Amino acid sequence: MRFFVDETSLGVGRALALLRRDVIHTNHRLIPEVPLGALDDDWIPKVAARELVVITRDKRIRTKHAKAILYAQNGLRVFWIAGKKDLSNWDTMCLLARRWNDIEREIKERGPGPWFMGISETKLSDMRIALHGQW
Repeated sequence: MRFFVDETSLGVGRALALLRRDVIHTNHRLIPEVPLGALDDDWIPKVAARELVVITRDKRIRTKHAKAILYAQNGLRVFWIAGKKDLSNWDTMCLLARRWNDIEREIKERGPGPWFMGISETKLSDMRIALHGQW
């Protein structure tokens, strides 16, 4: 399995890519078709075509229905760094490190997407996004 960290967490994505060979991010040399500033309509299908698991910190993900529909239509598996407060890159890295084994377990158990999970300090949570009866 391979992970893709989107531009909302670029600093974290870069750090993870240094630490893990299975992580790439926006503007990574191994995914040149997803440069900085790529629009959702452009990068989401490209990441899905590579069957990557997305990690995002997009604060408005629950209200951006067009983006959620794109995730679903492309069969993506998405982990959202949840929470009401903005985490620093360091705090986000610590959170992901604590939950990484849970993340890998969920990927194996759930299989192909589309599905969407929130990552919090204490657990991973299945997220339901109302999309005209989808998800």
